[in-house]
Amino acid sequence: MFGLFRNSSDHSRKQRTQRDEREWSGISFSPENFIPGLIIGFVFGLLIDLAKLPRNPRKICAALGKRKGGQQRLNSNGGSSSDEELKMVLVVRQDLRMGPGKIASQCAHAATGMYAELMQSQRYILSQWEQCGQPKIVVSCKNQLDMNRLKNTAESIGLPTFIVADAGRTEVVAGSKTVLAIGPGRKASVDSVTGKLRLL
Repeated sequence: MFGLFRNSSDHSRKQRTQRDEREWSGISFSPENFIPGLIIGFVFGLLIDLAKLPRNPRKICAALGKRKGGQQRLNSNGGSSSDEELKMVLVVRQDLRMGPGKIASQCAHAATGMYAELMQSQRYILSQWEQCGQPKIVVSCKNQLDMNRLKNTAESIGLPTFIVADAGRTEVVAGSKTVLAIGPGRKASVDSVTGKLRLL
């Protein structure tokens, strides 16, 4: 008689254990638990992958180029594959004698104006430039004639250009051409146009 009770209690324990295991697996694989787990795993994997990237922008560009197969691709506007550094040069006219704050705001207009134009036509170049830290160099030229010559030279080799025409609210006459943005483009191409200009 005791054997019968023992068998039934063992049997009921096994049933409870099996029921608990089914409930646990049913809960753990439900969409409410699976999707957050998947997202957490993805974010964790991404963080580990990003931790392996070097901190130097040049090394990041090289690493990204190696991941993509390191293909060398030249674009019509002087850009290239992501393993080559891109930069933008902002050329400020010295004859206008703008103050430092005015120069800073005009350079910001030039960089954002160029960015807006390239968003419409050449997003690939922008994404490469962003991956390399968006390098920008500010140099100076003597006057409007020098600026026009630099613009024509840059465009003749396929580099994008953008000129800021001031609204005339503060220091300069309305319509004055204050800053020329050249690039982003391959460093060697941009330097062939602006390499001899003095840093501001």
